[in-house]
Amino acid sequence: MRYSYDTEMVCAHQITFDLDGDKVKNVEFFGGCNGNLKAISKLIEGMSVEEIESKLKGNLCGRKPTSCADQLAKAVRAAYDQENAG
Repeated sequence: MRYSYDTEMVCAHQITFDLDGDKVKNVEFFGGCNGNLKAISKLIEGMSVEEIESKLKGNLCGRKPTSCADQLAKAVRAAYDQENAG
């Protein structure tokens, strides 16, 4: 299923991705540091939600309390939890 996540406190304003079970695919960032975010998208292709969280959750950008990578970890977790609620 395709998900869209509106970010907070980062340069990228939105992240979209597909979630197939617990595997994340086709990640796209809108806004932000284009080259770095394309690289992150390629590196995490096919990883599980748990793997992404373990690598990216808590990464900060400068003095901000989050980063685009951290926002991605939050996004995939929220999508996974939404898909598996109930």
